[in-house]
Amino acid sequence: MNSSIREHILKALDAGIRFDGRKLDELRKVTVEKNVSKNAEGSARVLIGDTEILAGVKTAVEQPYPDSPEEGNLMVNAELLPLSNSRFEPGPPSEEAIEVARIIDRGIREANTIDRNKLCLTPKEEVWSVMIDVLTINAHGNLIDASAFASIVALLNAKLPKREDGVVNYSELTKESIPLSKNIPITVTVYKIGKHLIVDPLPEEEDVADARLTAAVLEDGSVVAMQKGGEQPITADEILAMASLAQTKSKELRKLL
Repeated sequence: MNSSIREHILKALDAGIRFDGRKLDELRKVTVEKNVSKNAEGSARVLIGDTEILAGVKTAVEQPYPDSPEEGNLMVNAELLPLSNSRFEPGPPSEEAIEVARIIDRGIREANTIDRNKLCLTPKEEVWSVMIDVLTINAHGNLIDASAFASIVALLNAKLPKREDGVVNYSELTKESIPLSKNIPITVTVYKIGKHLIVDPLPEEEDVADARLTAAVLEDGSVVAMQKGGEQPITADEILAMASLAQTKSKELRKLL
C-alpha cells in the first residue's frame, strides 16, 4: 500500500470528494449493450467508467447433479484476461477470478433467479445446464459489480437453442427464454477507506481500502447474499450502513435493465 496515495485519498474523502472528483456515493457512467455475441445464447457488454466486461450465456443438455436430480445446472466462470490489466496473469484461475465467479453464482442462487426445476427435461437423466462466462476487457476498478451486472443482463436476454430429437441446434435460437423468476439481484460493493464508505472505486481507491462488503439486492430491497473482503474488520453498524448504501445504489443500476 502506498501511504502517500492513501493519505491523499483520505484528505479528499474528508472534503467530500473522490480521487476523480466524484461524490463518495456517486457511480461512474454505466453503459449497457445487449446481444453482442452471435455465438452465445445471451450476451452483454457493460462499461462502468473505464471498466469493460463481456458476459455470455451458453446452454447444454447434460446430466443433473446427483443432489438435484430434477433441477438444471448453473455454472459461472470468470476469466481475468492479462490484456485487461497488467496484474492479471495467464494460467489457472486466480483467487480473484474465483471470488468474482462465486459472488455472481451466489447472488443468482440465493435469489432463486433461475427456475431450475423448469430446466429439467428428464428427471435424473437430462437437464439444461446454464453456463455464464465473464471476460474482462479492461479492468479499471469495481470488477465485481460490473461482472455481476453484465451476467444478469446476459441472462435476461438469453434464449434457449432449438432441440429436436434430442439434438441441440445452436445455430437456431428459439423464442423461449431461460426460465427466470422476478427475483433479479443487483450486486453492489461498498468499500471502507478510513471512516468513509464509497461505491464504484477506482483502482487507486481499491488498493488503499480497509474492507469491502458486496451485497446482492432484490427489487424490494432485500439483501439475499453478502461477501466481505479486505484485511480489516467491519463493525455491525458499518455492515448496516454499507448494506443500506448498496440498497440505494442498486436502484440506480436496476433502472438500466
